[in-house]
Amino acid sequence: MELTVYNYKGEDLGRKLILNESIFNIQPNDHVIWLDVKNIQANQRQGTHKSKERSEVSGSTRKLKRQKGTGGARAGDINNPLFIGGGRVFGPRPRDYNFKMNKKTKRLARLSAFTYKALENKITIVEDFTFDAPKTSSYAEFLKNFKLSNQKSLLVVSEPDQNLLLASRNIPNTKIMRAADLNTLDILKTNQMLLFESALTVLEQLYGKSEN
Repeated sequence: MELTVYNYKGEDLGRKLILNESIFNIQPNDHVIWLDVKNIQANQRQGTHKSKERSEVSGSTRKLKRQKGTGGARAGDINNPLFIGGGRVFGPRPRDYNFKMNKKTKRLARLSAFTYKALENKITIVEDFTFDAPKTSSYAEFLKNFKLSNQKSLLVVSEPDQNLLLASRNIPNTKIMRAADLNTLDILKTNQMLLFESALTVLEQLYGKSEN
C-alpha cells in the first residue's frame, strides 16, 4: 500500500511511501486483539475497592433475641447482612487484576490493529516537524489542516518532542505517543493515526521482521 507524504500544513509533498506488508497487511486476529485490550484495561484497574463484611462492621455482638420460640427466623447480632447497617455478603476486596500475556501474542495484536487502520485508510504519513514554541494554537492549526479538529487523533513520533507535547496537552481527543510505546488499545480507539516518517522507520525496525 502506497501513502502520500504530507507536511504539517496538510500539503501533498509529491512523495509516496510504501507501507511494510508484514506490519500493515497481515491476516488480522480478532481474538488476540480482544485479549490484548482486555489485558491493557485490566492492568489499568486500581483494584482498591473494598466493602465491610460482617466481622468488620462496627456494632454490638449481642444476640438480638432467643434462638427459638419467637415464630420468626433466627437472628444473631445487629451486624447480620440481612439488617440495615449490617455487613455485606461476599463484598469486593482489594485485588490485582493484572494477568500475563505472551510477547508474541501482544505483537500479533498490535500488527492486527495496524492492519485494520490501513484497510480503513486511517493512516496518514506526515513529514517530521516541530514548533519553535509550545503554543496550543499551533497544534490546533495542525489538526485543522488535516480536518481532525473534532476527531480522535493519534500522532506517532519517533522520539518525544517537548514543544509538541506541551502544545497538544490542552486539546481534547488528541494524543502524542512514541512509536515504541504504542499499544493495541490506543491504535484502535483513534479515528486517524498520523505517522511521522521517522516513526514509520522505527515501526519497521520493531515489527518488520517476523518472529519465529
